[in-house]
Amino acid sequence: MFTGIVTDIGEIVGLTPTAQGQLHRLRIACRYDRSTIADGASIACNGVCLTVVASGVEGGKTWFDVDTAAETLRLTTARHWKVGTRLNLERALKIGDELGGHIVAGHVDGIATIVARENLPDMARFELETTRELARFIAPKGSITLDGVSLTINTVADVTFSVLIIPHTLGVTTIGGWRAGDEVNIEVDLMARYAARLTEMK
Repeated sequence: MFTGIVTDIGEIVGLTPTAQGQLHRLRIACRYDRSTIADGASIACNGVCLTVVASGVEGGKTWFDVDTAAETLRLTTARHWKVGTRLNLERALKIGDELGGHIVAGHVDGIATIVARENLPDMARFELETTRELARFIAPKGSITLDGVSLTINTVADVTFSVLIIPHTLGVTTIGGWRAGDEVNIEVDLMARYAARLTEMK
């Protein structure tokens, strides 16, 4: 489990596809202490929970390897990742950690497309579009995870919604580089999903 509070920005420094194209092994450079990364650990990469299969230090910088399976490549923006891609990283939640965002599983539900970016004096406003299936879980003032970042929904209109991003978040995540037309990973709030399911069962 995660909270949607990004703790580092990593960069893909290696990508090795299998012959069948069903699995990609990624090497991601980061600023985490190598001694704190165990094989089998979970790290959210742009909101996708991935399992560490190896780690080390090279050139004074920590790296870790993860595998992205065919389902991950199909459902998330991981299919577009390449060497040089920057990723929002978050380590798995520990008992006793501060819950600064909201409960995030790291199981991406789909993709949202950025329709527009508006730079405001003190923040940036993004309008995004998603599928009708996911839009039913999105409500004003509710929580949502975009590329691994816990955000509060501002407005909703049919299958589009908007978020307002403060300067701090723009500076410590990859959101500062978002542009119209970009695709981002979306994970809807677990509470909204269960509430919708209970309504359907009535």
